[in-house]
Amino acid sequence: QVQLVESGGRLVQAGGSLRVSCAASGLTFSGYTMGWFRQAPGKEREFVTAVSWIGGKTYYADSVKGRFTISRDNAKNTVYLQMNSLKPEDTAVYYCAADADSLIRTTPANYAYWGQGTQVSVSS
Repeated sequence: QVQLVESGGRLVQAGGSLRVSCAASGLTFSGYTMGWFRQAPGKEREFVTAVSWIGGKTYYADSVKGRFTISRDNAKNTVYLQMNSLKPEDTAVYYCAADADSLIRTTPANYAYWGQGTQVSVSS
């Protein structure tokens, strides 16, 4: 059974940093694009960033570009999201997701597997 488990979410002050993790199991990691999405109250799920496991290409939403960094550790089957210069607007539940396509896509429906999410709250 495929499992994606996020961890590391917590309350931080604006301007602070946080790293959240996603541990994957039950799937073949090569060929899967790993992405991070977030969903704030009253808003639709939003693409944040993703990394292609084939080629290691990355893509970032404009709202987080220059502040967030996605990385992966294939040996640990884990993908990370390093968040710096956090803003209150970043407050959301952050979800890890896996897309079987080798290209980076930004639509949630394209991602077959999802974690349970981890709450990131940024105070002003």
